[in-house]
Amino acid sequence: MFLRRTLPSLHSHATIRHHTSATNNLKPLSKIPHKYRTKAIQQAQEALTEYLHTVKTVPYTFAENISKHSTLTLSTIISKLKFSAPHFSKSLQKFFRYNPVNEFELFYESIGIDVNELELVLPARKFFLSEDRKAFDVACVLYSFGFPWNKLGVLYKEEKRVFDKDGIELKEIWNKYMEYGFSSSCLVGICLVFPRVLNGDSEGEALVNDLKRVVLDFGLVSDVDGEMDTWIDVCRKIRLFYDLGCKKVDIFDLIGRSRTILVEYSEVVLSEKIEYFCRFDVTMDEVVSLLVSGFKIFDLDVKTRVFCVRGLLKHFGMDEQHLDIITKKYPYVFGKNRLANLPHVMRALSLNQWFVDNLKHGGHHLLESYPIVNSDQDYDKDFEESLVKIQASRVAIHTLSKLQFLHSIGFGENTLTIKVLKHMHGTSSKLNKRFYCLVHNGIEFSKLCRIISLSPKILNQQTEVLEKKVKFLCKEIGYPLDTLDVFPAYLCFDLEKRIKPRYRFHTWLMETGLCDKEYSLASIIATSEGSFIARVYRIHPAAPKIYFEIFMSRDYDNQANIHTLMNPHALD
Repeated sequence: MFLRRTLPSLHSHATIRHHTSATNNLKPLSKIPHKYRTKAIQQAQEALTEYLHTVKTVPYTFAENISKHSTLTLSTIISKLKFSAPHFSKSLQKFFRYNPVNEFELFYESIGIDVNELELVLPARKFFLSEDRKAFDVACVLYSFGFPWNKLGVLYKEEKRVFDKDGIELKEIWNKYMEYGFSSSCLVGICLVFPRVLNGDSEGEALVNDLKRVVLDFGLVSDVDGEMDTWIDVCRKIRLFYDLGCKKVDIFDLIGRSRTILVEYSEVVLSEKIEYFCRFDVTMDEVVSLLVSGFKIFDLDVKTRVFCVRGLLKHFGMDEQHLDIITKKYPYVFGKNRLANLPHVMRALSLNQWFVDNLKHGGHHLLESYPIVNSDQDYDKDFEESLVKIQASRVAIHTLSKLQFLHSIGFGENTLTIKVLKHMHGTSSKLNKRFYCLVHNGIEFSKLCRIISLSPKILNQQTEVLEKKVKFLCKEIGYPLDTLDVFPAYLCFDLEKRIKPRYRFHTWLMETGLCDKEYSLASIIATSEGSFIARVYRIHPAAPKIYFEIFMSRDYDNQANIHTLMNPHALD
């Protein structure tokens, strides 16, 4: 009991320094001289603790926790007092006794709720904890289990239902899980990372049973020290895999059999590698199976290493005949690139599934053993000369960032990439946004890269414009996205002034029987204005007039002239 009582005060000065550094620049403390701020906050914490404990009869430990972890709200309160170093402590005591404060603001900040989010959790028209003790009582129960007071906000924000339970029910849930064999520090870590387990329902219980397999049945507990922070860290790593939402793979079984991953690698390393292999655009089950079965892959340097596309494909067993075929089909991908861009290089080649299948069947050793590319390998003289010119230009940083964008989506160090680069306008971030706008609208990654290699100006348009063009192609025209494989320039033409009026006019001509030949979409849209009008004139001398007055009219979409359009004798 003595240890539990004294532990909070062991770090009180460090806590004060931490909170004071965060509040030094806040206006509420601006009236207090800088050299007195730390002392002023400490005195305010002591006065608040005394007020809560003696006046509001809050047990001392909880009163101290509230005052220690509510510095920002407390700093606003003390700003109401006139500061005088010799008398400030007594002024604070008097203030708390005769000017009651909003105890809920102090409580919720103390358990870890951001002060900017307090309005979302404060009870309406209530001021004192005694008016609604449920959340406070739950916090006290959880603290008795070993939960850090200032981390309880994590539970509150992620699983508020926990704070709607009574203490007896929480103790029953806690004791049931403790009987599984968990230590209290381990179970606290599990609950803070997977708050749903404290609901006590079947879903939460099933999750605890799965975690028991990893922690106890597979012996992870023997690899981890008993500190709660360590268990929180380990559980956060488990959650990285759990949140991938695997459907077929028994994620807990895989993690348990490869539990050293959770000990040897940091959360940052694990999350980076998970994100990296997810970019291959394969199933989450495949990503998890790959990572936990060939876990030395976490040691792979994917940030700085350079590879040669053709050389890597040969290294993975692709024969020369197949290599020649895809080199001709995707010439803009070949050359050098960084290993960081490998997932998108494979997607640009439509080989992402093939590559991951190779990795799953022992190919990760090939990736680890792939030699570092030397400067002469796959050397492209034209690319290197262009690169020198770019670096010497006045807009070198801007142009190089666009080049890095092209590399990031799979374009290699080759002459074709430079040609594409010259036609692209906008910052790299905007180009990236436009590219993924088209991907998210259903265009396959590899096909989009090929389209860009043929019509790079596509990415010079705003995302809203691109989305409207895709929607018009699929919804109104009724064509599949594969149409862009043979007519990528469709995305370059103006939707309102070219695509819509020409297509709708052609459709009208067909429906009225004036034209019995159905032209291709490319012939309708890509034909020059002069040739298009000449063709229309040959169909009927009065047709151009209808085209310009009705189909090129801004009122067309409002159907202002719909009666004219429906009239088969409109050209008479």
